[in-house]
Amino acid sequence: MSVLAGDAFSAQPRALIVTIYGLYARDAGGWLSISALIRLMAELGADEPAVRSATSRLKQRGVLEPRRRDGAAGYGLTEHGVAILAEGDLRIFQRPRASSSDGWLLAVFSVPEDQRSRRHALRSRLAWLGFGSVAAGVWIAPAQLAAETRTVLEANGLAGYVSLFTARYLAFGDIRDQVSQWWDLDRLEHLYQAFIDSATPVLARWEAYRVSPGDEGRAFADYVRLLTAWRRLPFLDPGLPAELLPDGWHGARAAELFAQLSDLLAGTARRHVDAITGQAQARIEDR
Repeated sequence: MSVLAGDAFSAQPRALIVTIYGLYARDAGGWLSISALIRLMAELGADEPAVRSATSRLKQRGVLEPRRRDGAAGYGLTEHGVAILAEGDLRIFQRPRASSSDGWLLAVFSVPEDQRSRRHALRSRLAWLGFGSVAAGVWIAPAQLAAETRTVLEANGLAGYVSLFTARYLAFGDIRDQVSQWWDLDRLEHLYQAFIDSATPVLARWEAYRVSPGDEGRAFADYVRLLTAWRRLPFLDPGLPAELLPDGWHGARAAELFAQLSDLLAGTARRHVDAITGQAQARIEDR
């Protein structure tokens, strides 16, 4: 049984499957057999009907598609699924925190009243990118997001509604006060604290227990739950300059815990997946 506990690490089977594909399927052609996926998800407490229901929903959303390999039934990532995971990689593992000297990126948009669905899609994508709201039709983000914002808006057919500008804050009022109005930092702090509350005892247990032969399944389950809980937080965090964040910002400690647990569990979790899927041999043959 997994040693993870706490609401921060609770996740639906669909979210866990996306994490598994992101971690382990892409270097095997984006494919996993359904039998291997069911075995892996069993480590996470999901039964076969739940796995089949979740994969069906991911198929409907255009993330997975049914494929057979060497006679085995399974699911592979679609182009859309690959793109989603690639965007996640950038945010989850590589995104640096902005500097005040970078300036700001403004997105000014206007969507006709009869295209409300496009307005909703645009707001959702801007929020997903890390933008905060200054006023109706005016959103703001650290300027380092300019290239990613252009790419995402163009890919989603939303560029025609938006004008992007880089800017400097001149006046009026304390910029820290303004930032707290543009973004809901209190909510983000709460989410980071929930992650810390769940991850801290997990790290303590694994450091005291250490990973030994036979622990691969537990390490896999904890690592997948850890990453699933963590991966939504960088999408809510705009990556603001440290000097504009509240004192004692919980995001720093949360990121440290994520890195420590990843270092501790990732290798053992990979060996468990390789043992079930045979991916280690497949990677050797693909070279």
